[in-house]
Amino acid sequence: MRTNLKTKAPVIYPLAVYIIGTYDKDGKANAMNAAWAIQCDWDKVQLHLAPHKSTDNMKETGAFTVSFGVKSQVDPCDYVGIESGRTVDKIARTGWHVHASTLVNAPLFDELPLALECKVESLEQTGPDDIKVIGRIVGESADESVLTDGKIDTDKLEPIVYDSSTHTYRTLGPVVGHAFKDGLKLKK
Repeated sequence: MRTNLKTKAPVIYPLAVYIIGTYDKDGKANAMNAAWAIQCDWDKVQLHLAPHKSTDNMKETGAFTVSFGVKSQVDPCDYVGIESGRTVDKIARTGWHVHASTLVNAPLFDELPLALECKVESLEQTGPDDIKVIGRIVGESADESVLTDGKIDTDKLEPIVYDSSTHTYRTLGPVVGHAFKDGLKLKK
């Protein structure tokens, strides 16, 4: 039997923890935690963000990075979603080491080993607290520590997801199947 949960915000799994990196007009790095994002084409990512310093920076520079939150960085990943870059130097507080992407005018964070490097394709205010950003992915970079045979190794990466039902962070679990293969057993 099913129960109507009558929740304020429905639960959708998984919500990856994305750390959005931007530079301001003076070249100062900023980071924010965002869970409302999806890959919307092979080479595009779509973000839904409230107005933030990061969205101001995107308008200014036309670029951003999307780094994946990882288990070893839970505290700083959470922190950059709590404070405002308008009032605090979040990068200094996290202790993250920053270097510039060679593809876009946005920062990469050494402690976050996987990142997408994106150019703003569109940035549209769709409501008072919603800015829809579509970024074209022009590069993907990964630290060698999370690669096996030149491919991302999820077990090494240990990406975290946000559980909106319990307001916790979780890691992805073990492999339970193989895409485009296991279902073939049911094909006639």
